[in-house]
Formats: sequence, structure tokens, C-alpha cells
Amino acid sequence: MPKLSYLKALNRALGDEMERDESVFVLGEDVNEAITFVTAGLLAKFGPDRIVETPLSEQAVANVATGAALAGRRPVVEFAIPFLLQLVLEQVANQANKFSVMSGGQARVPVTYLVSSAGWRPGWGGQHSDQPHGLFVHSGVKTVMPATPTDAYGLLVTAIRDDDPVVFIAPRIALDVREDVDYADLVPVPLGSARIHRPGGDVTVVAIGHHVHDALAVAKALDGEVSVEVFDPRSLYPFDWAALSESLSRTGRLVVIDDANRSCGVAAEIMATAAEEMRLVAPPRRITRPDGAVVGCNPDLDVVLQPSREQLAAAIRQVMKFEAAQTFRRSAST
Repeated sequence: MPKLSYLKALNRALGDEMERDESVFVLGEDVNEAITFVTAGLLAKFGPDRIVETPLSEQAVANVATGAALAGRRPVVEFAIPFLLQLVLEQVANQANKFSVMSGGQARVPVTYLVSSAGWRPGWGGQHSDQPHGLFVHSGVKTVMPATPTDAYGLLVTAIRDDDPVVFIAPRIALDVREDVDYADLVPVPLGSARIHRPGGDVTVVAIGHHVHDALAVAKALDGEVSVEVFDPRSLYPFDWAALSESLSRTGRLVVIDDANRSCGVAAEIMATAAEEMRLVAPPRRITRPDGAVVGCNPDLDVVLQPSREQLAAAIRQVMKFEAAQTFRRSAST
């Protein structure tokens, strides 16, 4: 069975959708050179009218994509570095994402904003290591962050076919992940559908992006001590709250890991909604970057800021110990 890498999955999804639908085209900086590999081979196959090299003006590119979408095309804008999304927040959240509502559904803006390498990686420095997904979730923009090649393929296909703007974030650390794949089984993945990578009965770990692989490693290491369910949202907005509720109805304990900053993050929203609406037998825990964390240029300090497997294992043990401590206090008071 052939192996499919995350990057190749993105490339294949783009090629398949461009072959299927002539309205799909890609635009962005350096897409002709395919420096991220995402557009490799597509210029030769589809030509410069559909693999469109753009000037270094992200705001202009985002607005061109909005106009093209309003005119009936399905643009895919590639941003190689995540902070570029912050430059186009107004164009995406305040313009493209509101046209449909403001026009009573008469105008649709089917743009996909593909961030092909997001988050922290050693040596990338402070201005290239952001995780801006919370900004778009907060703004009500459809946002996905798959962790595996098959999900990357399926969600990118779905994003391109969606009639609304979709922000697609590919975590840098997941780009080299490979899966055994039967290409006939590559299918669209619905927005708002979570995936359980490993069932468990003691604690639900909601792992965002590449942290799915960290959660699986920690779950395996704790096997025999704690039964860990690894929950991958895949889609951050819309979020599969029904699936999380079902998971927590069995485990009653929640740990969330996300490499964005702590305050006002997606991890905080997941914990708050779970606390308000779902069954919990212990206070939830989250592992994130610290409040106000700014990744700099010192690799040793940068590593300290990143959520780790050790922190995840410690949080899992904490939520497990809480009920034991409560039981001890109740028995001691009787």
C-alpha cells in the first residue's frame, strides 16, 4: 500500500479539484516556484492562468480572491507563513465572510485560504511561528486544522467546494507525517466532524493539529495506567460539540492541548463549553503556550514555550488524581 505524506495530500487535493472543476485556481506568492511543494507540478499541468503568481501584497491578493469568488470562480490563496493571515484578517473576516449574510444569501464567496506551514518550528523565529487560528474562530470564519494526510486531503477538498470562505491551516510539524493509503479511499471530510484516533474510558484529550500525534504517543506511554481517548476536532469552526459531549459522557475528564497562546484561545473555549454543557467529574486542564508568549530567536527559550508531551502526561495524571482526592476527603469526613 503506498504511503501518502501530508504535503503530497495537499498537492493531490489541489490537483484533483482543479481537474474536476475549471473554476478552481490557485494564487499566491511563489506558487509558480512551488517553494512549499503544495503547487508542485500544477503550473506545468494547468498553466499560468490557473496557477497565478502574485506580487508581494497579501491584502491585494485576498481582495482579488474575493472579487473572483463573487464572479463565480473558486480561488485557493496560498499563504506560506501563518502571520500573513493576520495581514488579511480584515479582508477575510470583515469582507469575504460577511458578503453572504449582508446580501441575504445572494452573494457567495467560496475562497480557501491555505496556510501551508503554520506554527512553531526550530529556527523559524518570532515572526514566522504564530498560530492564528483563534482569530478566525472568534470571527466566525470556517477554520480547519487536520493532523493527518487523509484528513488534509479530505478537508481541503471540502474547503474548496464550500460556498463560504474557509481557512485551512496545515501545522508545520505534521507536514512530514505519512500514512498508508489506498488512493481510492481518499474522500471529502465534512466540516464540523471530529475524529476519535484512539478510544479510551478515563480521560478525553482534545488535541489540536499536530498535537494529535503527541497525544497518541502519550496515550500509548500511559497505557495500563490511564485509558486515554484521543479526540481530534479537525474542524475548529464549526466544532463537533456533539462528538465531544458523547466522549465526555463516557470519560468525564477533559484535557486540551493547543500550541496557540493561552488567553482567549480555542482551548479555553473548548473547556468553557464543556464546563457549561457537558459531564465532567474533574476540573478540565489545558496545555498551551503561556499568556502573551512571543516566540523569539533563541531556540532553547522557544522550546520552553511549546506545549510538550511531558506537560500533557502531567495534566492527564492531575485530572485522574482529582477524583481520587475527592473520594479520600469524603471518606475522611465520614
